[in-house]
Parts: sequence; structure tokens; C-alpha cells
Amino acid sequence: MSIWGKIFGGVAGFAMDGPLGAILGAAAGHLVDQGLRRGDPATGQSGEAAHRLGREDLQVAFAVAVITLAAKLAKADGHVTKAEIAALKRVVRIPDDATRHIARIFNDAKKSPEGFEPYARQIATLLRNNRPMLENLLGTLLMIAHADKTYHPAEQAFIAEVGHIFGFSPVEIRRIENMFVAGAPSTGPDPYEVLGVDASASDNDVKSAYRKLLRENHPDTVVAQGLPEEFVEVANRKMAKINAAYDRIKAERGLS
Repeated sequence: MSIWGKIFGGVAGFAMDGPLGAILGAAAGHLVDQGLRRGDPATGQSGEAAHRLGREDLQVAFAVAVITLAAKLAKADGHVTKAEIAALKRVVRIPDDATRHIARIFNDAKKSPEGFEPYARQIATLLRNNRPMLENLLGTLLMIAHADKTYHPAEQAFIAEVGHIFGFSPVEIRRIENMFVAGAPSTGPDPYEVLGVDASASDNDVKSAYRKLLRENHPDTVVAQGLPEEFVEVANRKMAKINAAYDRIKAERGLS
């Protein structure tokens, strides 16, 4: 069953309190309760509960976090464009029969007076040991932000703060931005930044960094860790940037 069936059909055994659970409950009209205890109000999830969430629960949490944060992002520059909404539907692969339900989550989050920070903190807690997944979530937001071909300063500030909440340094946030900005490989971002190594790194260190990124970010790997299959375009975009960066470095260094 698709992630949308899991969310609105209640078959994932999904149970989450806090801001994400409140948004989902308001939009879907119900939550499936497994009796997980209410945790820290700042995150909406106790440490113990976060560890007990299964893969399907994490998939649901990831999807709801993307939609909620996308709604907050869309307001960052003062208005919601059709391109941003279309990008959400394209990136998230929302089928026609789920559009109405997803729109309820989006609109509830957009209208909520609550800031984006509680939502970001909660998903950061749920995924705190899975940096590739947090990168994919931030990457999804970046793809939506760039959909209208303009990266507004307010959107950039939003991404920076969400990235900070996720535990990324400014340098890491810039690297993630580089992975999800469209552009030809030959004119794209610094390939060393994409791989997370210095330009003075040895050939062996470059190869090691590349192989590590391949292991951590292969679509099959991140789907197994909780990335919904409907978001695989995000993982594919990231892998394409990693491979393009390595290809540029290989060509410059004459590596085999």
C-alpha cells in the first residue's frame, strides 16, 4: 500500500503526539493509537517512543513532516505560488485520489499560527540517528523552494534554520543545497563540497568519501531506513549529484 493509504487508512499502526500528530489528526480526523506516551512538548515524542517507532511509522512521519514544512516554507517569501504547490505534488508523487487529503494537511499547517520550529524539532528527534534521511528531507524542501526558479532570502533563511535544528553546520547546509540545486554537471557546484572533502584531499580520501556517500544514500538503502518510496525522486537527485561530482573530480585528476 502507498504511503497515503498508510496515513489515511490507518494501517501503519501510526502513533505520534506533538505538532506533527496534531496536524495529521486534524486533517485525517483520527490517529491509530498504540499507547505511546506523550513526551517532551518541544518535540512531541519521548526518546523511548522515538526508538520504538517502526519503519512504516517513520515513513508516515517523514511524509507528514515534508508536507507540513513545505506549507511553512511556501509562506516564507510572503506568498504561495502555483509552482511551489505543483512542485510539492511532483516531488511527493501525490496521486489524484489523495490530493484532497494532502491539501488538508498542507492548508492546516499553512493556517496554523504555530511556527515551523516545533515540526522541525519533532522530526529531528525521530530521525536523529539518520543523517541521510534528514538530508533527504531538507533536500525535498530545497527542491520545492527552487521550483519557481527563485531562491528568496526568506526561503534561504528558513532552510538554514531547519538545517540547524536538524543538527547540520552551515558548511553542511551549503553542501546539501549544492546537491539539490539544478544545473549542468560541468557548471554545477564545487564537486569537493558535494563529496564533503577538501580540494587538497588525497585520491584515496576522495574515493573513500565517494564510496561512503554511495553506501549511505543509495535509494534502496534510504527506502529501507524509512524513506517512503513516493519520495525516491529526492534520493535519485541526490545520487545524481554525488556521481556527477565524482565524475568531475575523476576527470580533473585523471583517475580511473
